[in-house]
Amino acid sequence: MRRIGFIGTENSHTDHFLRFLNVEQRHPGFRATALADGDSERNRALAEAGRIELIVDSPEDLLGQVDAAIISTRDGGRHREQAEPLLRAGVPVLVDKPLAASVADAEAIIAAAEEAGAFLFSGSALRYVPEIAELSTSVPREQLRLVHVIGPADPESEYAGLFFYGIHHVEAALELLGNPVVKPGSLEVTVTRHDDTTVALTRIADVDVVLTFVTPRDGHRTSFHAVATGTEDVRSGPLTLGPDYNAPALQRFVTGVETGQAPLSSDQLLSPVVVLATIVEALAAAS
Repeated sequence: MRRIGFIGTENSHTDHFLRFLNVEQRHPGFRATALADGDSERNRALAEAGRIELIVDSPEDLLGQVDAAIISTRDGGRHREQAEPLLRAGVPVLVDKPLAASVADAEAIIAAAEEAGAFLFSGSALRYVPEIAELSTSVPREQLRLVHVIGPADPESEYAGLFFYGIHHVEAALELLGNPVVKPGSLEVTVTRHDDTTVALTRIADVDVVLTFVTPRDGHRTSFHAVATGTEDVRSGPLTLGPDYNAPALQRFVTGVETGQAPLSSDQLLSPVVVLATIVEALAAAS
């Protein structure tokens, strides 16, 4: 039995992962067995729901107690400090989106995994919604000329600003583009912000990309949509997050732990952070 520990348990994604692993037992041979972040009311409730006995204070306390770990901390700015000790010890880690909130932190996380030979995965759930595959089929990559992804994200979020939700826009766009590698310093980005709407324009892999981030207001959030414009067709539609939207990421992580085969290369893991960090920098320069 492979034991999985959880870090960043304030995130509702932890509830999903515990349901998949311990309640519904979708992945025989894998079980959630430990929670970090201390003996809080939240952790006690999760432990009871998932029949978990071990609660520890820090990620380092998981060493020797688990065989893999999932980090779901909302603030991507904390992911490096939480992931590095585990990866350096060779523990496979799933870093829930985003991988990090800066290129430097993302590079350090990837380096720690590579140096120890530890399996590392990170990804937005929007990559795996059915509509992304449908758009990719309807507008083939060779015909694609413009990608536009719209959805909620707040530049002022306490959880590393645009990185908290904006990473969804970026990863959905990259998935439609066939996951091209975007190197640091390679992008030119134009960003405008008017009241609650921030729009970023750039060009990736010879395709124009528009990302529209709409700040949630009064408990309402703009839903995710995508537009794929090709030489022969234009397709658009909502990107729907169903009740099991975190299941594909967990499936890829479990499979990767078993096989050692990564769904994305290190450069592909870094690319979304490169894109969004460039947008954040351009927004700051324009303010």
